[in-house]
Amino acid sequence: MKMMKAAMIAVLGFSVSGCATLDVATRNASFAAPQQSQTLNQIVGISDVKVTVSHELRVSEAALFYPVADIVWRGEARGDRYQQVGAIFQESASKASAALEGETKANLEIDVLRFHALTDKARYTVGGVHSISFMMRLKDPQTGVDLIAPRKIKADLKAYGGQDAIAADARGETQKLRITQHLANVIRAEIAGGVAVEAPVVTRNAVALPANAGIGGVY
Repeated sequence: MKMMKAAMIAVLGFSVSGCATLDVATRNASFAAPQQSQTLNQIVGISDVKVTVSHELRVSEAALFYPVADIVWRGEARGDRYQQVGAIFQESASKASAALEGETKANLEIDVLRFHALTDKARYTVGGVHSISFMMRLKDPQTGVDLIAPRKIKADLKAYGGQDAIAADARGETQKLRITQHLANVIRAEIAGGVAVEAPVVTRNAVALPANAGIGGVY
């Protein structure tokens, strides 16, 4: 585990060094990593967010309790569900990124795999679970090196049903509002989950962390 955490410092050091002009004789030189404990959200700042919702994902508008599809969304008027889901993730990622205070810049990339919220039929009767999953990665903006290797995140959220759903609607707590805030919290936690602690001297020839590094609903 200590080696894994040291690798994060190494990768982030590589990112910082990429902005400087290096001469060949010093490219493999060593440098001292920060000697204080820091969480990843204190080290990086998000310079760009890219959300992809593939049109290969299946969309269903069926009035069933549980349609068999990748995208089921009734929280907005019928329209381009790919665009609507992408906008939710974009807003969530922007909210999460706003809390990051580090100087090392990173690009956040999200590929939506599943966004299966409730149909009206399910929401106003039995309720259920908003089933959401996505791939997430952090990349160095200049080199393209993964600061966090791609990881699959499961971000399910318990959904209101029956009278609870009606009451939530009445107080303005819509599905869209709840899911957007939930995803923002999940994304922020995943970024903060990579912890960089006291590390020895490392070299600039670093490698990215494995996909299971950090915390959260990775599977």
